[in-house]
Amino acid sequence: MHILDRHSALAGAAICERVQHKAAISTARAIAMYEMICSRDNKIWERNMSRVAIVTGGTRGIGEAISVALKKAGFAVAANYAGNDERAKAFTMATSIAAYKWDVADFHACVAGVEKVTAELGPIDVLVNNAGVTHDGTMRRMERSGWDHVLDINLGGCFNMCKAVWESMLARGFGRIVNIGSINGQAGQYGQVNYAAAKSGIHGFTKALAQEGAPKGITVNAIAPGYIDTDMVAAVPHHVLEKIVARSPVGRLGKADEIARGVLFLVCDDAGFVTGSTMSINGGQHMY
Repeated sequence: MHILDRHSALAGAAICERVQHKAAISTARAIAMYEMICSRDNKIWERNMSRVAIVTGGTRGIGEAISVALKKAGFAVAANYAGNDERAKAFTMATSIAAYKWDVADFHACVAGVEKVTAELGPIDVLVNNAGVTHDGTMRRMERSGWDHVLDINLGGCFNMCKAVWESMLARGFGRIVNIGSINGQAGQYGQVNYAAAKSGIHGFTKALAQEGAPKGITVNAIAPGYIDTDMVAAVPHHVLEKIVARSPVGRLGKADEIARGVLFLVCDDAGFVTGSTMSINGGQHMY
């Protein structure tokens, strides 16, 4: 063999050996990293297994997606609902998540509901205030009853539920509260003075309560969804919905699962430094 050819062959073999060695190291590192991630995820899942979450309005729409996501993450979940027994029964059959019926606008019902969940599942570690209704109308047409109904459920329910779990969270030095606000609480919306006021109130409520909870290991945050593909949004007239979607840079409605993933982050241990904030998940429709 020619000397140069022999040297080339030896050099090529050496390069191949180094490449194989590096590939083996890379593979070993990838396996080690994968095992580390799996181990970490298993520990998180095991830790979550001992934690209890309540999701109000948790059997349909955004609430259903949040309930299911929390269950998949290992939480023991109690899904609250107000009145649709058939829907709640179907939800439990499909998800194996227990549904509990009470009106979040009724303070004493909230206290009793939390006591029942605590007795059956354990003390509440996570509260997601998702229950909400609309009763739209311009100021000229809106009755006081329409105003009170929306404020009592959307904002009053937020207070009632936080009050019902607060002392227990303080005593245990841990808690995660996520309040579901709205893009319309940030930007306003024609014909929704009641809904916009309630959701805007949730954002302010969140910031104030976060200051009380922070020194005690309790975080309080909000999520402001944009227009999400749920039954509530489906009730919006089609021509109006088209205009709403057209204003979104993303060019579509959001998905309930996208809100649920935001909740999962805010309730995890890694989000312990996040409190008093509002996470806007709206496809870029409202930025500030």
